[in-house]
Amino acid sequence: MRPESGSDFSFPGPVAAVYEVVQDHVKYPLRYRNQPDMSKGRYPQGEVLTASICHASFNDPSREVGKEIYMSIALSAQDISRALTRISHEILERNQGSSNIVLLGIPTRGAHLAARISSIISGIEGVDISSGTLDITLFRDDLRLRPPRPIMPTKIPPAGIEDRDVILIDDVLYSGRTIRSALDALGEIGRPRTVQLAALVDRGHRQLPIKADFVGKNLPTSISQSVKVLLSEIDGRDEVSIEEEAQ
Repeated sequence: MRPESGSDFSFPGPVAAVYEVVQDHVKYPLRYRNQPDMSKGRYPQGEVLTASICHASFNDPSREVGKEIYMSIALSAQDISRALTRISHEILERNQGSSNIVLLGIPTRGAHLAARISSIISGIEGVDISSGTLDITLFRDDLRLRPPRPIMPTKIPPAGIEDRDVILIDDVLYSGRTIRSALDALGEIGRPRTVQLAALVDRGHRQLPIKADFVGKNLPTSISQSVKVLLSEIDGRDEVSIEEEAQ
């Protein structure tokens, strides 16, 4: 008998299980595969994982109707913290200190990563390092192909970017098109001395000749996979996972 939507269920940890919740004649498949730190349990070998079945959302790509998603955790909260600390030290080493750097995060999650790196660098250097945000919405080359999306604010630190070393910060580096758009947006604001790129995750599959200067983690992926970054400021927890549709 299948569990009802909104109910709890348990299954042996070593086995990946699939349950289909039928609601209004639509099946919502759920699959858990080696996913630790669940809300009501963990997934160590030999123990029981308890989770909660909930309704799927048509707006959530990981819950598309008729599809089953394999998910594996690539970076934990501790991994993300260590990666950002290492990136912060590398930025300081490359630029011989913090006196001329400007940190600009690409919304949404890149902006929060920029704020974290700014805080880390401020702690290392003992001076306040402010970060800003750079919205790229109007500079995307697929703007006409996507549904309308809200324009996020662009916030430039008081020192500006003229003749400064600007570090663009994003969560996932993929095709490179987001960064190309960011460079176009940056050119409308001013002329920095250098532009460098920091990414929490580089998943490959570049379509443009763009490379990150600072990378938290290189994750080899296939085109069919997707990399999902969760940050506590937005999602309630820090985590990077790789998701793939079941064949």
